[in-house]
Amino acid sequence: MKKKTIGILSCSREIEKEGKLFFEIAKKKGVKVILINLSDKFDIKSFKRKVKQCDIIYCSVWDDFSVELTKTIEEWGIKIIESSKSYYCTEDKWMFYVKCKKHNVPTPETILLSENINNAKSELKQFGRWPVILKRINGTMGEYVEKARGMAEAEQIIKKFWKKGSEKLPIIAQEFIESPSYRVTVIGNKIVQTALKKNNAGWKATGVYAKRFEPFDIDKKLERIIKKTVKFLDIKICGIDVLKKGGKWLLLEVNGQPSLDFFEEEHERIIEEVLNLLIKAAEEK
Repeated sequence: MKKKTIGILSCSREIEKEGKLFFEIAKKKGVKVILINLSDKFDIKSFKRKVKQCDIIYCSVWDDFSVELTKTIEEWGIKIIESSKSYYCTEDKWMFYVKCKKHNVPTPETILLSENINNAKSELKQFGRWPVILKRINGTMGEYVEKARGMAEAEQIIKKFWKKGSEKLPIIAQEFIESPSYRVTVIGNKIVQTALKKNNAGWKATGVYAKRFEPFDIDKKLERIIKKTVKFLDIKICGIDVLKKGGKWLLLEVNGQPSLDFFEEEHERIIEEVLNLLIKAAEEK
């Protein structure tokens, strides 16, 4: 059987951090890995030549540029994980809320704010949940996410978000839930790791704000929520953040291309799980 070739789209930082592990584990499995550094100067001919050598591509970066490359690879007819569709469903925070509601998955109550500040203030008043979390509809690692204790502070945050960048991107308002952040890493519909994320210095416990991690046990109710979410999002590799409110689980967000190194002693095992999924997907017609 011909040796399978897996392409990994990554950036310099991740290649230095995880590239060696991917190479070492892939070699043991008789698989070739091609690392494609998205931090390098982009050349479409060189990129296509590398991609065309691969049976499947894993995009370990999830930003606007990598999404355009994902769509390009899809047009070339090459398998890629994740799909551009899954990016749309997970990274757009408002659409993610709409999807959760459609599939009866519990999630914090959320509203989409108007782009007129007076209308937005009226909507917040009607929402009536203080403090409230304000978020731009896209953003990673806790970026463009702030807590407002009252209307005056909310107005300041909204105007600040609108001033940043070249676009006046939509903002959602979400109920604030006092809870640690629970991360569940899923690979190929299999729960492979859990991490209770804590930040005693502030209210943010997701992304780069988490200071301490420890595993936690998953009960049957959370397992059902996880399995259902992965299915309707059609996502293969993800990190799912959940909160607890009154003893009940609420789904906060789903992150494509999750961190694989919450626990250094499990880093190699998690990368092997990713490779196992990619090899299996590459072998499927």
